[in-house]
Amino acid sequence: MNELLKVTDLHASIGDKEILKGINLTVNRGEVHAIMGPNGSGKSTLSAVLAGNPTFTVTGGSATFHGIDLLDLAPEDRSHEGLFLSFQYPVEIPGVSMVNFMRAAVNAKRKYFNQPPMPATEFLKLMREKRAIVELDNKLASRSVNEGFSGGEKKRNEIFQMAVLEPCLSILDETDSGLDIDALRVVAEGVNKLKTPDNATIVITHYQRLLDYIKPDVVHILYKGRIVYTGGPELALELEEKGYDWIKNQVDKEAE
Repeated sequence: MNELLKVTDLHASIGDKEILKGINLTVNRGEVHAIMGPNGSGKSTLSAVLAGNPTFTVTGGSATFHGIDLLDLAPEDRSHEGLFLSFQYPVEIPGVSMVNFMRAAVNAKRKYFNQPPMPATEFLKLMREKRAIVELDNKLASRSVNEGFSGGEKKRNEIFQMAVLEPCLSILDETDSGLDIDALRVVAEGVNKLKTPDNATIVITHYQRLLDYIKPDVVHILYKGRIVYTGGPELALELEEKGYDWIKNQVDKEAE
């Protein structure tokens, strides 16, 4: 089955405020989808809801992930089933080394599938291989999670975690935020190296510049809690040229 994620008429709120107002989205294996839209349109909320953030309440609709009811799973089980979320603002975890953090994550996933813990030598080999993908310095990998890291190092570290966990669906929530050109290139190259015919990526971004490196197959425009336009890569270029006011004017005109 080629379909990996299917979201149907998804509604979600925070408190009394409805943010997602009927999202429909289908992502197939091997695809890269970009979700763009102005601030406050619901992009980060969508990623948080799919990952299981309890801050948000799903009030309607459904989401299936390789045939499983995603919304029925605990956040950690969504991760074990192969969903990965790269945060817009990665958090620091003082006192927890990257090695121990990643070993715990890998072995928790193996336990979920009734597999024995990964032997230490095999795990360290895995760490070395994946570190090379995102050019992550060995000193950074030995420190506490994100502690004292620059913005670019934190984002690179997130892609390293993604490489180790080998998810089938990666959601990158504004991973280009705060990155200079060199860091953006390294992070994007890491994402591209991890792409296979069996996995998929959702890239949430404001800007075309990330999509110059991570080429999307499908581009969605999210506005006021709904996907209002879907097209190919040319849609992102048109948005870059005309700006978000163009979307607002088009949607408001159609609503009249």
